[in-house]
Order: sequence, then structure tokens, then C-alpha cells
Amino acid sequence: MPTSVNYRNGDSRGGMARARGPAELLHFQQRLCGQSRAIGSGMILLITCVAKAQECARALEEATLEPVVVCTGLREAVGQLQEKEFSAVVFDLLLLDAQPDEGETVLKYLGSAVPVYLNFAITGTARAARELRSALQRRKREVLAAKSDAEQALHHQLKDTLTALLLSCEMALQVPELPSLAATKMHAVEALAKEVSAKLGKEI
Repeated sequence: MPTSVNYRNGDSRGGMARARGPAELLHFQQRLCGQSRAIGSGMILLITCVAKAQECARALEEATLEPVVVCTGLREAVGQLQEKEFSAVVFDLLLLDAQPDEGETVLKYLGSAVPVYLNFAITGTARAARELRSALQRRKREVLAAKSDAEQALHHQLKDTLTALLLSCEMALQVPELPSLAATKMHAVEALAKEVSAKLGKEI
């Protein structure tokens, strides 16, 4: 059975197949924000059956300040991943080698959790803690970089859209004998576009 340890003392793949529209980029940015929060305030899932599992769990919690859940089997780990959100999953390579099919199943349920692979037969608790902390910090940097890229892409696309909108307003206002009501509405649209542009941080 999985054990929750809570001591109070103590392969990134990316790339876009196609250009994203503003709505898609905003959704992507929101998803990245959720991942960033999960990485900083989640739980650690430790999957191992070694005798020093509890000792290792204590070391991992002290290193990350996140509660650690220990599972002695891969099937139990799948159940935990289905019920809870984890910032990282620490795999014992001995279990993965012994149960490769179950290991593949666990990987399908990782979600935003960063996988860490350790051989607990030769890895001490101090090194395990260092490896986990490094993996979490690396994933956090990756998420922040992706978030920054998404924000910049959204900014540029909105800027292009606003430029086109302002140009359309300018051309419409130059139409001879434009009805006053239409002109008023076009001026309102132009003012709104300029306001949005200002909020983006750059005047168009």
C-alpha cells in the first residue's frame, strides 16, 4: 500500500507544429502557469520497494519541502497518479527493469510531473535528494522559459492584429460622407484598440 510521508522538521519535449492563434496562445500560457504552480507546490511520488524507502522519503521531503508519497509497486503508483497531482515521480530503476510493461503504464499518467530515474541499489539518500532537487529546478526553468516565449508570441500576434484594426479604422474614417453614427462607432473602436495597445506596453 502507498504510504504518505509528511515530516515537518525538516525529457522535456517542445516545439509547435503550427503557428498558434491568440486564443490558443492564451490557453497555452494558462496551462504553463498551472504547471509552474504544480512544480512549486505539489507532492513527490517515490516508487521503490527498498528497505530504506522511508529514510529516502524523509531526505526527499527535506530537500524539496514537499510531502512524499511512497509506493512499493508500479500498479499502486498508477492509482496514486490517477487520484493526485505530483510535481515529480522518482522511479527505482530496479522496479522498471523487473516490470517494464507496468512502467510504461505509469509514464502515461505522469501528467506534468517530472520523472527522475535512480538505482537505489547504489544511490544514497543524499544523492537522491540532490538529483530530485536538480530535476525540479530544471523543469521550473523550462516551464518559465516556455511561458515567456508564449507571452512574447501572444504579444506580437495581438500587436499585428491591433495594427491592422487601427489601419482599417483610419481608412474607414476617410470615406467621403461617412454617416456620423458610423464615424462615432469607428472612433470608439479606434480608441479601444489604442487602449489595448497601451496595456500591452507599447504604443502602435
